[in-house]
Amino acid sequence: MSRKYKFNNKEGLYFVSFATVYWIDVFVREQYFSVIVESLKYCCKKKGMCLFAYCIMPSHLHFIFNDGDSNPGKLLKEFKVYSSKQIQKMIEENPQESRKEWLLWMMKRAGKKNSNITHGQFWQQNNHPIELWSNKVITEKLNYIHNNPIEAGFVEEAHHWKYSSAKNYAGEKGQVQVVLL
Repeated sequence: MSRKYKFNNKEGLYFVSFATVYWIDVFVREQYFSVIVESLKYCCKKKGMCLFAYCIMPSHLHFIFNDGDSNPGKLLKEFKVYSSKQIQKMIEENPQESRKEWLLWMMKRAGKKNSNITHGQFWQQNNHPIELWSNKVITEKLNYIHNNPIEAGFVEEAHHWKYSSAKNYAGEKGQVQVVLL
């Protein structure tokens, strides 16, 4: 992995993006979104995460965060492992999930390609952390995160996307409390 895609400064402010395996649109049901929301709230309250921005899209997530415990790689790994297990279990147990067999098959297929995975793989392994070192770069990444649902054609105004900190930045109550930059 390239050196620029590592958490080199453990106290730094980072932009991360990560996606589901095969970019599967999993986050199309309220209960799957809620796993991510609750996981973020837990990480902020109990794990030292300081969340500045987020956006949950159908197949991927974006965050700007830092870790008060100075181990952002570990924090992100724990978030991904927990949310992966919870969402896969939810898919398995959801009688309303019309794509259940296909989703589980795709995750098992991805897991077979990875020796670290014993069951299905939910998230792609890469996070591509980018340390944010200037106000200009912070603003660029913040705008990128908040404009993602607009670019995808889901909403016309960033704060209309329910699962984004754009609501917080517009003075509204978001799904997850963030620290405004």
